[in-house]
Amino acid sequence: MHFFCINRNITLPLHKKDNVFKNIPLNRTGSIALTSALLFVVASVLFTNHLAHRLAKEEAKSIEIWAEATRQIISADEDTDIDFYSSIIEDNTNIPVYMLDGEGNILETRNVKRQVKDPTELHGPIEVTIADDYTQYIYYDDSYALKQLRVLPYIEFGIIVLFVLIALAAISIAQRSEQDRLWAGLSKETAHQLGTPISSLIAWQELLKATYPDDKLIPEMKADIYRLQAIADRFSKIGSKPELTDTPVMPLIEQTVSYMRRRMSKSVRIELNADIDEDTLAALNPTLFQWVLENLIKNSVDAMDANGTISIHTGRENDRINIDVTDTGKGIEKSKQSRIFDPGFTTKTRGWGLGLSLSKRIIEDYHRGKIFVKHSQIGIGTTIRITLEYAENGTSAA
Repeated sequence: MHFFCINRNITLPLHKKDNVFKNIPLNRTGSIALTSALLFVVASVLFTNHLAHRLAKEEAKSIEIWAEATRQIISADEDTDIDFYSSIIEDNTNIPVYMLDGEGNILETRNVKRQVKDPTELHGPIEVTIADDYTQYIYYDDSYALKQLRVLPYIEFGIIVLFVLIALAAISIAQRSEQDRLWAGLSKETAHQLGTPISSLIAWQELLKATYPDDKLIPEMKADIYRLQAIADRFSKIGSKPELTDTPVMPLIEQTVSYMRRRMSKSVRIELNADIDEDTLAALNPTLFQWVLENLIKNSVDAMDANGTISIHTGRENDRINIDVTDTGKGIEKSKQSRIFDPGFTTKTRGWGLGLSLSKRIIEDYHRGKIFVKHSQIGIGTTIRITLEYAENGTSAA
């Protein structure tokens, strides 16, 4: 079954079983970005390791020459010109070198900023024979440039991963914003399209009332027509920041419960327990708040068999007003409790999975409150809690 909603020149086929929030372009973009980053890092690591290997060989050759120059200077006599060997030794300004005796004692160091505990763990040894019975040993560490070169690929990888994450976040935010605008446009167009037939129904209802003034069904018809008008008003508010007013909570709940009782099976009971006064205020948009209550009650009815009880309990805790909606339904598995407010998620054979998602947005984004599963047990029932800001003397509590 398809539902087509037309918004000016836009036609969207929406399948009932489709998750309209599934973001295939983002997944594909993310895969391409991550694959490209991985290939770049692999190529960078291979090339950098090649350069590091070559540089390590060059440093090893340099140290061998340096060791030979050291041996020549130590063993030189008075007639030997040591200027050439001295220049070789002086040219080593970047490779840390340790000279040890046969017992492992450090005799001399060069280019060492922070001395290691055990130089024998470094590269080497290179033997420098001073006499037939005396040998010194040279150990050396990688130069600072070589160490940086070996660390470079990991720094590049971190930068690329950070860049990819930022890019994916930006894409996700942009696409989510586009989806929000689309849903807001569809909702407003739906409200606009409902306006004309609702106006006609109001006129027809007034005509019937004038013709049959004593008919008991006409007031119920009027209530349903104005309910349609309220629903259209709800859809028109999606995507716009609603105006919140300090409103008594209990009358709104009682109105919603009264309306739902007349349109539900007689085998389902709704109990209302209030621990707050009738004039207790909260910062609310009445139309949207009643929409949330209706969604919770309808979900509770769907979760129960032919017989069941829905209990709505209100109470106050410091600067918060708590509203608990409890049913005697089949309950929600723990693995699904954190997902029931996700767009598109539903356990019903029929449904779009948008009711609780919209409820969460209305309560948390518009009313600065919270909505969550307080408790649920399989075969026993579920309690969903709404918390709202308490308003005292017409001023919402911060």
